[in-house]
This record gives sequence, structure tokens and C-alpha cells, in this order.
Amino acid sequence: MLKTIRKYLVTGLIIWIPLVITFLVVRFLIRFVDQILLLLPPAWRPEALLGFSIPGLGLVLALGILLVSGLLAANFAGRRLVEIGDKIVTRIPLVNSIYFGAKQVAETLFSDSSTAFKRVLLVEYPRKGIWSMCFQTSDATGEVQHRTAEDVICVFLPTTPNPTSGFLLFVPRQELVPLEMRVDEGLRMIISLGVAVPRWTSPEAARASLAQPPERL
Repeated sequence: MLKTIRKYLVTGLIIWIPLVITFLVVRFLIRFVDQILLLLPPAWRPEALLGFSIPGLGLVLALGILLVSGLLAANFAGRRLVEIGDKIVTRIPLVNSIYFGAKQVAETLFSDSSTAFKRVLLVEYPRKGIWSMCFQTSDATGEVQHRTAEDVICVFLPTTPNPTSGFLLFVPRQELVPLEMRVDEGLRMIISLGVAVPRWTSPEAARASLAQPPERL
């Protein structure tokens, strides 16, 4: 009887825990983005116009601002304004390094031709025989590449269960093993401490791979 009750309790937890966590995260994100409404004059806010607030309206406003900004920056006049703004920021100490560092990261992450966080790899870390999951961030390593004898790739090795911290490694290309899983699947596996293992749709290839060395980059 106790085992049956325990089984039903565990089943109920498995159903409700993801739903509650998803609800809390989505509610937090909506409330956080809704803070952008504070940029509007008090008389233009939904509370003043309608008498009540509309959850998620801040997200709509943020998307509109991004869309309009992109449209303006895509034409000649918009590009000139961006260039003038960059020149102004360049003359401000400390602010310029933060701004251009963030700009370079954004351009790298959202560029269609970028390789940043588009591949999941395995690397032998922290020692030979122990494998860790990492993400390719760049293959253009500049001076680092020039001063090493190897053809290296820049990878980010996240910590578990918090993938926002980790280590930046420059690993020889031939020492990295590419995986077929998507980046979001890799992140999910890291956050779940390896519990959420992505389904691999090629078991025949898995059996065949046991008889041959792993594929290299």
C-alpha cells in the first residue's frame, strides 16, 4: 500500500514540478520585461489609459522598439547615426571598452556566418580519459593561434548546473570530438546534471562507432 501511494506521489511530482517551474519562470520574465513600460510617460501607460495593467505588454513594446531600431539602422541615414554614436562613445573612458566589448559579442552571437555556440563538442578535461562537454565559440583566435604550434579552436566549457560560468579554453582541433546534439540539448543536459540525456536517433551508428575511433574535427 505504501509503495503504491509513493508511486502516485512521485508521478504527481513529475507532472506538477515542470509546470510550476515553467509558470514561475515565464511570470518572472514577463514581469521583468514589463519594466520597459516605465520608459513611457505616466499618462501613456496602460494603467492611466485603461485603468488596469496588461501583462506582457512590455514584451510587445520591446519587440516594437527592436524592430523599429533595426529598420532605421538598415538604411544609410541610420548607419550614419550609428557611426556617429560609436565615435562619441569612443571618446568616453571606460564606457568605450564596455560598449565595444558588448557590441562585438552581440555581433558574433547573432551573425548568420558566426560559429559561436552552434556546435557541441567533447574535450578531454580535466585530464586524459575524462570527457567534458563544451561549446565552440570561435575558430578565429588571432594572436593565440599565431603563438601556438597547434591549430586551436576557442571553446567555452560551462560549469554544472549553472552554465553561465565556466572556462575559456583553446584546444587543438584534432583533440575535439563533435556531437550531433543541438546546443539547447547540450545546455539542458548540463543544467540537469546529466539527467536529461538527448535522444540519439541513430543507435546503429552508435553500435558501429564502438568499433572505430571517434570522429575528429
